[in-house]
Amino acid sequence: MENIWRDDDAEAMVAHYVPKGINRDLALRTYTTRLLGGEPRLVLHGGGNTSVKTRVEDLVGDVHEVLCVKGSGWDMGVIEPAGLPAVKIAPLLKARKLEKLSDEDMVTLQRANLVDPSSPNPSVEALLHAFLPHKFVDHPHSTGVLAIADLADSMARSREVFGPKMGYVPYVMPGFALAKLAADVYDQDPSVEGLILDKHGIFTFGETAREAYDRMIHYVTVAEDYVRHHGKNPFTPVTLPEGLATARDIAPMLRGAVAVNKGDGSFNRMVSVFRATPAILDFVNAAEVRDMASRGVSTPDLSIRIKTGPMVLDAPADLTAYRDHINASVAAYMEDYSAYFRDNDARDSVQRTMLDPMPRALLIPGLGLVGVGKTRKDAVIAGDVAEMAVSIITKAEAIGRFTSIRERDIFDVEYWSLEQAKLGKGAEKPLARQVVVVTGGAGAIGAATAKAFAAEGAEVAVFDLDGEKAAAVAKKLGGIGIGCDVTKPAAVQAAFAKVVQHFGGVDIVVSNAGNAWGGRIGEVSDALLRQSFELNFFSHQSVAQTAVKIMLQQKTGGCLLFNASKQAVNPGPDFGPYGLPKAATLFLSRQYALDYGAQGIRSSAVNADRIRSGLLTDEMVAKRSKARGVSEKDYMSGNLLAREVKAADVAQAFVQLALAAKTTAAVTTVDGGNIAAALR
Repeated sequence: MENIWRDDDAEAMVAHYVPKGINRDLALRTYTTRLLGGEPRLVLHGGGNTSVKTRVEDLVGDVHEVLCVKGSGWDMGVIEPAGLPAVKIAPLLKARKLEKLSDEDMVTLQRANLVDPSSPNPSVEALLHAFLPHKFVDHPHSTGVLAIADLADSMARSREVFGPKMGYVPYVMPGFALAKLAADVYDQDPSVEGLILDKHGIFTFGETAREAYDRMIHYVTVAEDYVRHHGKNPFTPVTLPEGLATARDIAPMLRGAVAVNKGDGSFNRMVSVFRATPAILDFVNAAEVRDMASRGVSTPDLSIRIKTGPMVLDAPADLTAYRDHINASVAAYMEDYSAYFRDNDARDSVQRTMLDPMPRALLIPGLGLVGVGKTRKDAVIAGDVAEMAVSIITKAEAIGRFTSIRERDIFDVEYWSLEQAKLGKGAEKPLARQVVVVTGGAGAIGAATAKAFAAEGAEVAVFDLDGEKAAAVAKKLGGIGIGCDVTKPAAVQAAFAKVVQHFGGVDIVVSNAGNAWGGRIGEVSDALLRQSFELNFFSHQSVAQTAVKIMLQQKTGGCLLFNASKQAVNPGPDFGPYGLPKAATLFLSRQYALDYGAQGIRSSAVNADRIRSGLLTDEMVAKRSKARGVSEKDYMSGNLLAREVKAADVAQAFVQLALAAKTTAAVTTVDGGNIAAALR
C-alpha cells in the first residue's frame, strides 16, 4: 500500500488549523486520519478510529490532559477537528482498575469527561486508545490484515506474517473488556509497534503522527504482500447456464420479494444496487460460494449492515420459475434469521425487539452482488461492506480457511446498543423507501415536484429532454438525472432500465412532460396536431405502460400521476392542439385506474392552470395580460381566491395524491378556483 504522507500537505494542514485555535497535535491527527479514511481498503462508511493524547484549554482557561478520539459516526475521510472530541484522560485511565464496566456506564464516563459537552460521543473504543500509552494511535479495518486475522489459525499465522513487532489480541467484543485485554497484551511486550485484533483489525501507534501512520502502511503492506505471494486461486468455477437473465430482468422481482406487506395494502419497500466487478463475479461464480457465505461476517461490525451474512441465489436462467426461487430463498433466509434471533435472545433476560429479517446482501451467480437497504444510501453501504467481505474472504481462502466469529458473538454485536446507535432511529418520512420518476423534471413544475417528493423521503429519478439539466436537478436531491425524449418508446424503456439499475424498481411516476401548441383547430396542420399528440398524449402512455410493467413485476402496487390541464375540461379558443391530447391524457389516467386497480396500482391526475413555467413564460404572461387589459398580477391571480398558483402548489398536489393510499381515478384541481373548469 502506498504511503501518501507528504510533509508539505501536513504542514499546510497545521497552518490552516492553528490560527483557528487548533493545536499542532490535533491538526496532524486530522491530517493522518483523513489519509487513512480516504483508502477503502482501510476504512468504509464511518468505520475505524484514531486518537491523539494532547493538552487543550477549556473556556475558563484551565488546561487539561486529554484524549482526542474520533467521534462515533464521523467519517475519517473527511473528518474535521470537531470530529475528534477531547476527553479528560485521567478518569479514563482510572477505569482500567475496574473489574467490570457496562456499556452504558462506559458511555457515561466518557461523556462526563468531555471538555466540550456538546461534542459527539467518543468512539466505543476510546478506552482502548486511552489505555495504550502512545501519543498517536491508529485503528482501521484493513482488508489485507483481516485476511490474516480471519483465518482459522489466525494467531500462528499472525506470528508468521508480522513477526514479534506486532502483538496478538484474541477475539473479545469491542468495549471495556477488549480495552483491558489489549492493554494487557501490550504490557506483556511494550516493544511492539502495534496489535492485531483477531477477527477485528489492526492498531499501530507512535509518538508522532507520521510514525503511527508509517507503521500502519508498513504492516498493511506486509499483509497484502503475504497474500499476494502465498495465495492461490481458492475457487472452482461453475458452468453457468446459457441465456442468463440480466440484472434489469430480475431487479423488480427481488425488490418485491424483500418488501414487507403491512397488511393495509401498503408495503415497506427496499432499494437495491447491483455491482459486478471481476472479483465479485469470480466469487459468486465459484462452486464454494454458498459454503463461504454461510460462515458469517468478516468483521463483527458488518452485522449491523448485512446481518449474519449474504443470501445466495441460483443463476437466473428461467425467469418463469425464478420468481418462485427468489421468494422461497427470501422466506428461508427470514426463517433462519428469526431462529437465530430466538436462540440468542433466550440466552439472557435483556428485552430486545427483533430487527426486520430481510437480507441486506445477495449473491447471484452470473450477475454479481446486490446491496439492499431502506434508502439508496443504505443500499450502497450494504453493497460496499459486502464487497469488502468478498475481498477479505477471497484473500483468506487463498492462504487458508476463512473463519468468522461464533454466531452468538455476531448476535451480540448486531444487537449491541452502541452499534445500533450508528444506524439512527428517527421516524421515516411518509414516502421513504419509494422511488419516484418525474418526467419533464428540469422544468418549473417538474423540478418543484421532484423537490417535493424528495422532501417527503422518496428516492428521485428526473427525466428530461435536456440530460444536463435533469442531472443538475437530481444532484441537489441525491437522485439520478436521465436525458430522455419521452416521445420515443425505446428511449423511455432505456431510461426506466437505468432507474431499475440504480434503485431496483419504481413505485411512483409523475408524467409531467408536455408543451403547448396553439391554433384554430380547423386551420392547424395535421403535422402540428400529431406532434402535440405525440408529446401530450402518446408519451404519457409510453411512460405509464413501461412503469406498469415494472410495478407488476414488483407486485407491490404503485401510483401513476398525470399532469393534465384545465384545457382538458375547459378548452380555450385557438388552443385545441394542446387541449385535445390533454383531454385524452385525463381519460388515460382513469383507464389505468380501471384496468390496474386490482393490482394495487393507483392512477390520478392534476388539473392545473396558469402556472409560470416553460409553457407559460413571463413573455407570454405579459402578452396575455396586455391583451386582456389587466396587470400581470391580476392576470395570474384571476381566480376565485385571487391568488397566483405556483409550481410548488402543483407539486404538493402530486405529493398528496401519492400519499392518498385509497384514492384513485381522481382529478385534483390546482387553479385557485376556476368554475368554468370545474368537473361536472
